[in-house]
Amino acid sequence: MTAPDSVAMDDDERDEFLGNGGTGVISFPTDGGEAPHSLPVSYGYDAAEETFYFRLAADEDREKSDLLDRPVSFVTYGTVDDTWQSVVAEGRLEETTDASIATETLEGLERVRIPLVDIFGQPPADVDFEFYRLVPESLTARTESSTSI
Repeated sequence: MTAPDSVAMDDDERDEFLGNGGTGVISFPTDGGEAPHSLPVSYGYDAAEETFYFRLAADEDREKSDLLDRPVSFVTYGTVDDTWQSVVAEGRLEETTDASIATETLEGLERVRIPLVDIFGQPPADVDFEFYRLVPESLTARTESSTSI
């Protein structure tokens, strides 16, 4: 009998799994020991810089500092050839309009494809979006490996 186990993917395997974009879940910490605030998101991934890009819906009730001053985690997962794989990135979001990273961001955005997913109940063209990037402080990639019991 075999049981699934997981092993680390190397950088090439991770980059192939991430491609240049897809979907996942980003989580923000909350105050008072409440559960993290998690949102489904689409992302772009720039393998050359190991950087994620996000198109987040602008929220009138949210201050930009709420996103920028807190650690976040991002998770994406799926199966390739019936084998599950996942990537977890942790760090802090950066505004793509910040003058210190604007040039890098433009170059990175040329190498990614952020899927436009309609989850807002209105056409995505009618939703205000803001762009952020995540240069991970921690990046973990795992894949399933069958081992004998």
